[in-house]
Amino acid sequence: MEWNWKKFAFGAVTLTSAVTLAACGNGSSNKSADSGEDSKKLVVSVDTGYVDYIKSIEADFEKENGVDIEVKEEGMIDTLDKLSTDGPTGAAPDVFIAPYDRVGGLGADGQIAEVKLGNEAEYDETAKKLVTLEGKVYGAPAVVESLILYYNKDLIKEAPKTFDELMALQKDAKYAFAGEEGKAVGFLANWTNFYYAYGLTAGYGGYVFGKDGTDASDLGLANKGAVEGLTYAKSWYDTWPQGMQDTTKAGDFITEQFTTGKTAAIIDGPWAATSLTEAGVKWGAAQIPALANGGKYEAFGGGKAWVVSSYSKNMKVAQKFLDYVTNEANQSAFYDATQEIPANVKAREYATSKGNELTSAVIAQFADAQPMPNIPQMAEVWEPAATLFFDVASGNKKPEEAAKEAVSTIKEAIEQKYSE
Repeated sequence: MEWNWKKFAFGAVTLTSAVTLAACGNGSSNKSADSGEDSKKLVVSVDTGYVDYIKSIEADFEKENGVDIEVKEEGMIDTLDKLSTDGPTGAAPDVFIAPYDRVGGLGADGQIAEVKLGNEAEYDETAKKLVTLEGKVYGAPAVVESLILYYNKDLIKEAPKTFDELMALQKDAKYAFAGEEGKAVGFLANWTNFYYAYGLTAGYGGYVFGKDGTDASDLGLANKGAVEGLTYAKSWYDTWPQGMQDTTKAGDFITEQFTTGKTAAIIDGPWAATSLTEAGVKWGAAQIPALANGGKYEAFGGGKAWVVSSYSKNMKVAQKFLDYVTNEANQSAFYDATQEIPANVKAREYATSKGNELTSAVIAQFADAQPMPNIPQMAEVWEPAATLFFDVASGNKKPEEAAKEAVSTIKEAIEQKYSE
């Protein structure tokens, strides 16, 4: 499994690749996974963490469909980045996994096939939106994830329920930051990374694109709510050490403060759990507290989907495999094997029944999450939006000014790269 890719997914690796694919698009129409030839072999590519899981469920599918599954062990991002070159030569797998932020771009570019949701009744609306672009479905949701609150159980007995409670920690003398008078580390959040900051923006009424993230002509990062959210974020940066303004190192700073017992609570994703445990932190997990305005922290809903290569000669069987691997039984088995949260809501109920604190926190947070826009234009948002928060955090610009400049930069990039 690849929890760690999220740490850099919205930087050069994932989004640059997405832009590259969009730029070299051939404009071809998408194939559908219910058409095409059938053969006796289906190549399924997964990273190392999923190999044993696929092998544990493949026998029944092979027997029922008269096909052999060949498991190809390869990193998810490697598979995606080679698709445009491996596909035409026949070297690409038939079925593989893609993060939701890549699904829309790959579908629009003709690299992955349009599919049907065989288990549609077992997905919530957020999961369905994550694999849908302009009314077309390009994947079967497999994993859901969202940011959550981690807290140190040796420092506080229970998770804070409001941001006011988090600010109370910040004012507690025991969380004072040595070397910077008046600064504290009771609660930390990496808001110069827009993936982490978006929940705050959304909780105040800001948004990226209109029409549920599908209208790139409607940018909501400079509206009244967004500016209010930025102003609130600045009030936190006024209490945080200088290192929190470092756009490249703030994440590591937060982790270091939390793992050394200096910070009581942080915002991070489920991918951080393993490293926190290895560091010896007695951590708890909970839904992110209510914001100071009473709103919910509406973080991006993300995760991964099963997708089918447009170059596959096994379209019908590939569609059947998507239906099979995402049914309730196999998604429940997936949770047991990986501890990742299944997109299938019935399997999610099974996961919840296991009483895992991290699982419960992610599921609760995902219920309030907003689908991350999966249109290609989203690639133009990450860097200007991060700069927006830095400009405000550093005091270089007032929130309204910084927001207007960021929106202008994003609009200009979209017009240059996506205008017909």
